[in-house]
Amino acid sequence: MTYLNPTRTVRRGRLHAKRTGSPEEIAQWDAEREAFYQRCKPIFDRLKPELIKTHYNWYMAVEPDSGDYFIDKDDMVATKMCRQKHPNAIPFLFRINDTGACGTI
Repeated sequence: MTYLNPTRTVRRGRLHAKRTGSPEEIAQWDAEREAFYQRCKPIFDRLKPELIKTHYNWYMAVEPDSGDYFIDKDDMVATKMCRQKHPNAIPFLFRINDTGACGTI
């Protein structure tokens, strides 16, 4: 009989990886990310009251330069739709709920 390993493998992505660089570089990266978030947040806040009624817990990928947004149940599909229309842009992903957060803390 084969026994399954009861421990789960920890998923390691970009956010979980240790960032390397000087403290100044890390601070600059954090500041750029916060500035990008501040450009995307008004688009999300403007649309959230309408979308929360019909698309609760769906994902919304926002491209701030054009103001375009893409909605889908799957986060990867929403991101892919944004990348198809704007191949050189990086979208910011929100979850259509009260907080806009995609994950758990």
